[in-house]
Amino acid sequence: MKILPAIDLKNGKCVRLKMGDFDTEHVVSDDVLRTAKDFAACGAELIHMVDLDGAKTGSGVNYDIVRTVCAESGASVELGGGIRTMEAVECALDLGVRRVVIGSAAVSDPEFVKEAVKRYGERIAVGIDARGGTVRTDGWLKDSGKDYIETAKQMESIGIKTIIFTDIEKDGLLNGPAFERLFSLRRAVSCEIVASGGVTTLDDVRALRDGGIDAAIAGKAIYAKRLDLKDAIREARK
Repeated sequence: MKILPAIDLKNGKCVRLKMGDFDTEHVVSDDVLRTAKDFAACGAELIHMVDLDGAKTGSGVNYDIVRTVCAESGASVELGGGIRTMEAVECALDLGVRRVVIGSAAVSDPEFVKEAVKRYGERIAVGIDARGGTVRTDGWLKDSGKDYIETAKQMESIGIKTIIFTDIEKDGLLNGPAFERLFSLRRAVSCEIVASGGVTTLDDVRALRDGGIDAAIAGKAIYAKRLDLKDAIREARK
């Protein structure tokens, strides 16, 4: 299993939110590149970056920072947030990211996802963000009413190899992942599953690893010094 440290970008800074609520924004670093370099020095091979401004408005105001991290951090990057068109996919890939994460558009326009996979293969991942078992879109502000497992099955059927599942009710609260939903998803699909939301302790890492989850995103626990990134990466690899 892999550990992907998270960098959420808003107005050029690294921030954390609780359950996706923009009103809970808390700046955790003014120096995004320094943060990314520190993650790479701990052994992180892939950094999970989210353009929160893009997720909410579709803008790419943080793209210069993403380009710099890709070029200078020493780690690869996957990027999500506001990727809703083929032009946006191509723009993100041109920044140097290894993988682009399509979120809301996977629900509203699955044909777009299908075409993106046809062009770029495993460089396309889908982010499924759920609350109460139904998928949220548009920066987690809208409830699509679609079941997260059925959405995952649909994405797998059109060629998606990696699904990033976020349980919004766990995000940023430091109280553990949504194990039951994650393991239900694991039983339902065969593609790679990346767990996001609530990863806080080495016990969480072990449980996800032993439950067949392929990777886990850790954010607030690292910044709050509740989870040591080096230790988490070491434990995940066992």
